[in-house]
Amino acid sequence: MKEKVDDFRWTLANKELVPIMIGGMGVDISTSELALEAARLGGIGHISDAMVPTVTDRHYKTKYSKDKQDKYKDNKLNFDKSKIKFDITELKKATRTYIEGVVSKKKGPGKLFINCMEKLQMNAPRETLKARLEAAMDSGIEGITLSAGLHLSSLELISDNPRFRDVLFGIIVSSVRALKIFLARAKRVARLPDFIIVEGPLAGGHLGFGLDWQEYNLKTIFKDVLKFVKEKGLNTPVIPAGGVFTGTDAVDFLKIGASAVQVATRFTVTKECGLSDAAKQHYFKANERDISVSMLSPTGYPMRVLLNSPGLTKYVRPNCEAYGFLLDKAGRCSYIDAYEKAEKIAKENNTPIIVEGKVCLCTHMRNYRIWTCGHYTYRLKDTSHLLSDGNYQMLDAKHVFQDYQFSTNHKIALPAIIKESDSKSDQVLARVV
Repeated sequence: MKEKVDDFRWTLANKELVPIMIGGMGVDISTSELALEAARLGGIGHISDAMVPTVTDRHYKTKYSKDKQDKYKDNKLNFDKSKIKFDITELKKATRTYIEGVVSKKKGPGKLFINCMEKLQMNAPRETLKARLEAAMDSGIEGITLSAGLHLSSLELISDNPRFRDVLFGIIVSSVRALKIFLARAKRVARLPDFIIVEGPLAGGHLGFGLDWQEYNLKTIFKDVLKFVKEKGLNTPVIPAGGVFTGTDAVDFLKIGASAVQVATRFTVTKECGLSDAAKQHYFKANERDISVSMLSPTGYPMRVLLNSPGLTKYVRPNCEAYGFLLDKAGRCSYIDAYEKAEKIAKENNTPIIVEGKVCLCTHMRNYRIWTCGHYTYRLKDTSHLLSDGNYQMLDAKHVFQDYQFSTNHKIALPAIIKESDSKSDQVLARVV
């Protein structure tokens, strides 16, 4: 197949784009650098507002998480977290600080979006979601992708914001049924989505499927959604995501009606990604058997992770006083329940605490100890060079983006080889002819 992604273009809000969107991997894995590079190259880049106060702390030396922890420090040993609240004013301030900093650096013809997860209930689902969405709009973000939930009331919460009709909104769904439910509510405020992302079962992180995810197929779901959209007389762009590993995979979807594709897994091993270099090497070296889908997440959604993620065997006391992003409106979380039970058993038997079935996602995602990943992570080793020290050469986001854009016949362009010199600090790029 000689066709390539660059043969296609996507017009969104009167702007012509390269039809490549990098997904918003949470807790600063999709960094501002990664999103900005996608926009510079003419595509769409996502940042994420997952745990945005702690992300802002990391980049701007603020103390939102520490201040929250100090405020509720006397509650640390109490399993009742119902009084642990986010200060809405501070939440808005943290969100604006982060997003305004990113928006101010944007260059190029592409667009900058943010991914917003409904499942971050933060012990006050409506109030905190409204604050995050409004702060994102007020900060000048160009688009918001609504993810991790049906977002039935999200648009209503912010319908009176001055930028409600200007910001582009998209929804991530995994079925026609979910899309129907969202559209029915969106009609109440006469604000249908500007794009629809159809996420299949091979995506990374949290999935919109059960543990029977293997029974589903992205192309089938995508075609069903596209057919439904056309039958309703809508011209809404439909974008497949999850398992689009090569440029030719993308072309296959563009030829049957996709406006663009969303990709993420191949960017986890780029220099711009927020993971540590050590974690990126685990992604490179992963085999298919190292990747698992389980119900370990307190969100209630299945989650795809690398089995050697250090957080899977590290049983920390719930850090809701500092974080608490997954607390429901009653101040509970399934990890708190699991930890409370495990602590009781450990005390009765004088044994170490072993938490069964759940992980403290807030703590471990904040510390990059849960390595969520796409199904095809085990193929990443085929996208780079194995170096003499046993590690794989890191990639540039530009290289990966343009490989999607210009590759044909399912070929993957390897990067220019790093010439390994005696001095590691004196590495130079040497193009191999």
